Amino acid sequence: MEKLTALWRGDLRLDDAFWTWAVFGGLLVNLTTSIAFLVLLSMDQPWPALIVGYGFSVPYNVVAVVGVWRSAARHDPPHRHGDLARAAVVILMTVLSLT
Repeated sequence: MEKLTALWRGDLRLDDAFWTWAVFGGLLVNLTTSIAFLVLLSMDQPWPALIVGYGFSVPYNVVAVVGVWRSAARHDPPHRHGDLARAAVVILMTVLSLT
């Protein structure tokens, strides 16, 4: 929980926030919740599927975006790395949240 709090605050290094939490963590969380969503739908459980599919992944995606955004603000030059990380995480998490 400490690491998640540090992510939210932007206290992590940009590479850790982006690669560990946004890319790998985001893929893991979103893949897991998508599979659970499909399994629950196949069992004719639409409301639990909706809760599992979006109730867990979207909040995680928001935390990852905010964390990367805040870490990018504290990133040492060159600032283009921070800008690229911000753009990439917004695009990645938007795509993952919609699928």
